[in-house]
Amino acid sequence: MDLVVPPGPGVPQGLTVPGAELVERFSRSSGPGGQGVNTADSRVELELDVRSVRGLSTTQRARLVRALESRLVDGRLLVVVASEHRQQRRNRVAARDRMAEQLRDALAPPPPARRATRPTRGSRERRLAAKRRRAEVKARRSRPGTEG
Repeated sequence: MDLVVPPGPGVPQGLTVPGAELVERFSRSSGPGGQGVNTADSRVELELDVRSVRGLSTTQRARLVRALESRLVDGRLLVVVASEHRQQRRNRVAARDRMAEQLRDALAPPPPARRATRPTRGSRERRLAAKRRRAEVKARRSRPGTEG
């Protein structure tokens, strides 16, 4: 079963990762499941080697590795775990959805750098007026006769 990444910023046509590039492992889940939790292998681990994903340009691949750097195992494997559902089938879908979302977010280009701007004259005046009002409020708290 292929992994489909929907179109978005950085992936205008979307991306389809062949099922052969994905590794699925199943194990017993610690989550809900009642009596079946000890017998059914409903937890899903989905692995993808991000350095060998086909259909990516060199720029996209570098952006993907850089964005997912902290989540990669051995600097190349993206591992997603799903165990929130009782059924293996639903956990497989959840893991694929989560991986597709992570890939789509990682492939998005970085936002443009912030251009520093100076505060407007009005905003400076409002800030100073607020400071003066606050100083007056605090000055009125002192006891009468303590001045001069």
